Amino acid sequence: MSHVAVIGAGGVGTVLAAAMSDAGHEVTICARSTTPPLNLLSHGETRRLDLPVVRDPDRAGRVDWVLLCTKAHDTAGAVSWLSRLCGPETVVVVCQNGIGRAHQVKAVLRRGTVLPALVYIAAERAEAGLVVHRRGRRVVVPAEPAGRAFADLAAPVLDVDVEPDFGTAAWRKLLTNLAANPITALTGRRMDVFGDAEVHRLATAVLGEAVAVGRAEGARLGDPDVSETLDFYAAFSPDDGTSMLYDRLAGRGLEHEEFSGVVTALGRRHGIPTPANQALYALLGALTKNEGSTP
Repeated sequence: MSHVAVIGAGGVGTVLAAAMSDAGHEVTICARSTTPPLNLLSHGETRRLDLPVVRDPDRAGRVDWVLLCTKAHDTAGAVSWLSRLCGPETVVVVCQNGIGRAHQVKAVLRRGTVLPALVYIAAERAEAGLVVHRRGRRVVVPAEPAGRAFADLAAPVLDVDVEPDFGTAAWRKLLTNLAANPITALTGRRMDVFGDAEVHRLATAVLGEAVAVGRAEGARLGDPDVSETLDFYAAFSPDDGTSMLYDRLAGRGLEHEEFSGVVTALGRRHGIPTPANQALYALLGALTKNEGSTP
């Protein structure tokens, strides 16, 4: 049994905390604004998670594993947690959206090992103390010792893929977020919005631009990745939402820098036009300023 700390008790963090507990590990949830009990609705059943919640970093102690489940733009707020939780042998699993998140976490980590992870879990913090797990339990990690150790840690509760070409896998994960999150957040609609023909065309353009940028960055992407991502969207229920839509509805900050922003910036670096992504990025930036969210 290992001691696992989960930083952040949003949708993904709560689902992963429950999974680690189900796998037989000691789990501590680290979240300043969370008050127990936590409840998880999954497969039509609600369960209470009787897991300790630490709200003050100064009360946290060393653990074997840390699952960093905050939004990418909230990483700075997790530094105090990381400094108390991490020893030389601690592995920090970065369960955040975006390209290159592991490098950014390494820059603020004083001790321990950083392991990037791609999390395919759709979950919504529906209200205080309640998370709805809609689908998915797949996590992708790089084929390295820490990745294989995490696969052992999470078995058999999570489906962990140990991926040799993690760079390409990270771009494919970005594609799953790239059109769905901004479009639902801007329209205020759920996945049914992709049934609109013009929205479908916009999504196709957004994904096509990202494939070109990803290839310039060294990812092994091609035209099939666009159609496969659109098929991935189509497999969702029309009533399913996205993390960015949930964040906008709750008045939280949006991850537009990690999605449209990174494609726009890298496109400029490589001289690749990204007008569709740039438009979404500009609109989301204007939206966050208008609503007073953290950019």
